[in-house]
Amino acid sequence: MKNLPFKFKAPSPRESFSLGVDIGSTTIKVIRLKFFEEKVEVVDFKLEPFVLDLSEVLKKISQSMEAKKINLSISGPASIIRYVDFPKMNSEELKQALKFEAQKHIPFTISEVNLDSYVLKQDFSDNKMLVLLAAVKQELINQRLKLAQEAGFTVNLIDIDSLALVNVFNFNYPADQQAQKTFALLNIGGSNSNLNILEGGLPRFSRDIHIAGNSFTQKIADLVGVDFKTAEGLKINGEPEKQSKISVAIDSVLSSLTNEIRTSFDYYETQSTSSVVKIFLSGGGCLCSEIKEKLANLLGVEVDYWDPLKQISLASNIDSQAIKKISAQLAVAVGLALRK
Repeated sequence: MKNLPFKFKAPSPRESFSLGVDIGSTTIKVIRLKFFEEKVEVVDFKLEPFVLDLSEVLKKISQSMEAKKINLSISGPASIIRYVDFPKMNSEELKQALKFEAQKHIPFTISEVNLDSYVLKQDFSDNKMLVLLAAVKQELINQRLKLAQEAGFTVNLIDIDSLALVNVFNFNYPADQQAQKTFALLNIGGSNSNLNILEGGLPRFSRDIHIAGNSFTQKIADLVGVDFKTAEGLKINGEPEKQSKISVAIDSVLSSLTNEIRTSFDYYETQSTSSVVKIFLSGGGCLCSEIKEKLANLLGVEVDYWDPLKQISLASNIDSQAIKKISAQLAVAVGLALRK
């Protein structure tokens, strides 16, 4: 975790390729980008099923994509993001104050985490600045580093899923196109959902919610009486004769997820003068039947999908239909690959 960016910077010509790998609980999402002076292009992508021996999967990726450097990410209970007001200070002063101030805001012991920060805004009238604090347990970082090294990779950076999502969203939907509105990004993965609130393009709230795609699948399996794999197919495609039970299962889990989202919105609104006007969906879990419409009705907020490849070209060898079908699942991986 370093150099947390919120504006895209292309690598130098010597580093014209970048590989982002999102290790999820059910699938591993991989995308390789090539950088030109005026554009970014997808040159390869993969979705691999999650297996216990992840090093073998990463070795296969390394060999097939001929890449040696990798960008990885982390989410879940071992990582945390906080947005904190600091007295206005220079970068050296912030570096010295970081550990002391961070201990007030993160639930981990400072000695057990890797800590980083990024100044989001420093033009407040009360001589304050808004700082993003990010912390990840060193144990998990070491596991990721070891895993990548066993597969023959050099780790370029380790990010947090939520920050990768913010970066790729702002790359495709720049802040000057957002009209200073407040949006929420909801990325529904397998075991975690990442919720971010952006105010005029700047992140102001980030949270992982442990209700996600697998929660929907398990509930369908329980109510319909099928195994997990069959329930996964029903979640996305459905079957007319089972639709009533599928809907009940989805509604039950969605109610719990909505309560968590509403609690987050309420907290954010106590800290801000604005309210969320729209939710943008991504992640494999957002493909669940009717989830967009159901979420919009439950929360009373406009909900829509967004395209993490909107401003990114496709190389001639890329199957445009195939990547379009899974683009919602690639958001974190693309955000990682966009990092310099």
